[in-house]
Amino acid sequence: MPLKVPVFIVLMFFSYMSLCQVVNGYAEVTSIAGASFGIGAVDETADTFEDGEWVVVMQMQDNVIGDVTNTSTFGALGSINNTGVYEIRQIASIVETAGVPTTITLVNNPNFTYNICANCQVQLITFREYGSPNYTTTADMSARPWDGQLGGVLAFYVPGTFTLAHNLDADLDGFRGAGPNAGGSTSCQGNSNYRVTTQNNMADKGESIYKNTTAGYNAGMGRMLNGGGGGNSHNGGGGGGGNYTSGGQGGPGWNNCNPGAGGLGGLSLQAQIAVGRVFMGGGGGAGEGNNNLATDGGAGGGIILIKADEIVTGTCGGLTISANGENISFAGNDGGGGGGAAGSIVFEVDTWNVSASCPLTVEANGGNGGDVNNGGTHGGGGGGGQGVVFYSISEPTANTTTTTNNGVGGCDNNSSPCNSQAGSGGGSDGDGIQELLTGPLPIELIEFRGEILNGISHLYWTTNSELNNDYFTVEHSIDGINFTKVVKQKGAGNSSTQINYQGQHPQPQIGLNYYKLRQTDYNGTYSHSEVITLKFDDDQTLIYPNPALQEVTIKKKSINNYSINILDLQGKQVPFTISSNSDNSVTLDLTELGAGVYFVELSAHGSAERIKLIHND
Repeated sequence: MPLKVPVFIVLMFFSYMSLCQVVNGYAEVTSIAGASFGIGAVDETADTFEDGEWVVVMQMQDNVIGDVTNTSTFGALGSINNTGVYEIRQIASIVETAGVPTTITLVNNPNFTYNICANCQVQLITFREYGSPNYTTTADMSARPWDGQLGGVLAFYVPGTFTLAHNLDADLDGFRGAGPNAGGSTSCQGNSNYRVTTQNNMADKGESIYKNTTAGYNAGMGRMLNGGGGGNSHNGGGGGGGNYTSGGQGGPGWNNCNPGAGGLGGLSLQAQIAVGRVFMGGGGGAGEGNNNLATDGGAGGGIILIKADEIVTGTCGGLTISANGENISFAGNDGGGGGGAAGSIVFEVDTWNVSASCPLTVEANGGNGGDVNNGGTHGGGGGGGQGVVFYSISEPTANTTTTTNNGVGGCDNNSSPCNSQAGSGGGSDGDGIQELLTGPLPIELIEFRGEILNGISHLYWTTNSELNNDYFTVEHSIDGINFTKVVKQKGAGNSSTQINYQGQHPQPQIGLNYYKLRQTDYNGTYSHSEVITLKFDDDQTLIYPNPALQEVTIKKKSINNYSINILDLQGKQVPFTISSNSDNSVTLDLTELGAGVYFVELSAHGSAERIKLIHND
C-alpha cells in the first residue's frame, strides 16, 4: 500500500525548501596535476562553476588513522596530513562533458598538497560573490548536507556591507551519524569488540575525517577518530561525535553493564584546528538495540566561511548563524544514539554593526545524546563535542551572542531527575570561541622579481586576481632576517584581471640585497611572498637621491680614485663643491646648479662612466 503523507506535511516541506537556500556548487576532486583538477561527482543545482570565478579547495577527509588494533585506542589520530586544510583560488578554465565539469583548472597551482586516496576526499566549493559591493539576504542560506562525496560547506563573500535579514546555517550538514544495528544482542560486551563488521549485536560508528573503506572497522564501541563509537551489546549507547572538544561516551547498557558497553566519544581535534584548517563535526555513534527501539547517531555540523567588510542587521525578532550538531530523541528500552558534534564557522569580517532590534546569535553547539525511555538502566547516547567559531577581530559582543556548547549526555533510563547519565561533550562551554585570527587570502601573485639599474633596485610584481586587497609593501634586508619597509603601493581591492605593479628602492647596499613582498588585506591580515635577492656589485655606482635638490651622494668602491665632473646637456662642465667624502662615497653640493638635467661623470684609467642626474631647484 503506498505511503500516504498528510497534505499539511507536504506543504510544510515545500515551504521550508522555498525559504532555505543551498547557495553553493560542489565538485568532487578525483585527481590533481598541478593546477588541473579532475572532477567526479558534481552538484551545480544552486551554483555553477565558471571561468574567472572563485572556489574553495578543501581536504574533507584524509588517511589519518593511527591505530587499528581491537583495543580502546582504536581510531586514534596518526598524522593529520592535510585534513581540513583549505584555500580560496580562482578558476582559469573548465572542460565539460554534456554540460557537466570534468576538469577544472585554476589560475595558479594550489598552495597546499591535497591528497587523493581511497581514504581521502577532496572537493571544490564555489565561493560565491554577492553584492556590488553591498548585499542583503533574500532567504535563509544553508549548506548542502554532506553525503560522503559532496557538501557540508556554506561559503561566500560580500565586497562591501552584508546586511543579514535571514538565518544562515550548516546545522546537521557535517559528517553523518551512524544507523542502528539490525536488532540482536548477547551478554554485555564492554571493553571488547572495539572494531567489528556491521552486525546484529554491535552498532555502527559515526563518520569522521577518515574515510573508512574497511568493513571490519564499521561497528563496535571504538571511536573512529572524531566519529563516535557504536554501542555494544547489550543496549549500549552510542558515543558523541567530536570536533573542537571530544564527544561523550555512551551509557553502559542493560542492565547497567560493567564494564560499560557504550561507544567511546569522538576525538577532540583542538590541537589540529586553526583558522586555515577546520573540520566538520563528527557523527555520533548509534545506540545498540534488540527491540528495534535504538536510535541513530546524530549528524555533525558543517562549515561556514564568510568574508565581508561589514555585517549589519536591521529590525527583526532575532537571527542565527549556526553549525550545530544533531540532538537525538528518546530511545525505548534500547541504546540511545550519540549526539553529533558541532561544526566550524570562520568570519573574516572587519566590522559588526548588529542592532538591538535584531540581535544575532552565533552557534556551534554539540548535539545532545538520546535518552532511554525505560525504568531500567540501558545506555543513553553520549553528547556531541562543541565546534569552533573564528573571528578576525575581537569577539563582537554588542547585540551578538556566541556559543560553543557541549552536547549533554542522554539519560540511561527515564528517572527524573536522571540518576544515570551518559557522558557529555568534553571541555568547558565556550572553549571553541577564537578571536583575532584570519584565514587564507585569495590573492593570486604570478611573479615577484627585481633588477638593479643605475644603482637603483627596480621591483616588479604581477597579480592575476585580487580579493579585498588593500596594499602591498616591499621590504628590504641586508642579512635576510631583519626587514624594513622601502616601498608601499595601493592594491586594486577586488580584481579578476592581470595587474602589473612596480616600485623602486634607490639605496641598495653593496653586496646582496634581500626583498620580499607583503600583501595586506583591508582588515589588516597580511601574507608574504618568497624572498628574492639582488646583488649590487662593488664596482657599481649608486647615486641618490635622484632627482636631487641641494645635495647628491655618489657611492662607489674607492670613489676617491675617480675624478668627478658634472656636465650639462651640451657636455659643458658646471660648477659644484664636495661637501663630504669617505673611501666609498662622496656628497656633492648642488646649490650653484640651476634646475635641469645633467650627467655625473666618473673618470679613471682612461675610461669614464656617465649617470643622468635630475636637479630640482
